Amino acid sequence: MRPTRATLLAAVLWLACAPGCGVYSASSGRVQEERKRVFVAFLENETAEANLGVELTDAIVQALQADNTLKVVGEEMADSVISGRVLRYTLREMATRPDLTVNEYQVQIAVALTFTIRTTGEAIFERRAFNGSGNYVLNDPQGTSEQTARAEAAGEIVRDILAQVVEDW
Repeated sequence: MRPTRATLLAAVLWLACAPGCGVYSASSGRVQEERKRVFVAFLENETAEANLGVELTDAIVQALQADNTLKVVGEEMADSVISGRVLRYTLREMATRPDLTVNEYQVQIAVALTFTIRTTGEAIFERRAFNGSGNYVLNDPQGTSEQTARAEAAGEIVRDILAQVVEDW
């Protein structure tokens, strides 16, 4: 049985985040009541990359759960909501061989998120941009691939989101 892209991305993100997410929290442990229970809406995917919105949404949820400062809940029980869109997925040429063929690429992902208090509609942040990138080499003996670069880019985005969502305001 072959693992899906989402499963591979989730595993790579968990491995990248697990050593640091459980130990580090930007929060002092005092979270305002209207933020304690958060709902993460599926990110709208405006790219041609299938399932990217779902993959990033799952990664955000997993990071919040690992951090354990906020409780991820269903929409009806939420005090606050994270919503947004995946705006861009780009493969950028990074390096070429002497024969001018490209042998290294960079995956770039951009998302825009809004974090709101559900009862008041107050936006803690609105359409804030989060960007991530990861490189891979074609035919790399160390095993980098577009998928590993994509996971690296998603990991950067998730770490930045986590820092913004759980830090003290």
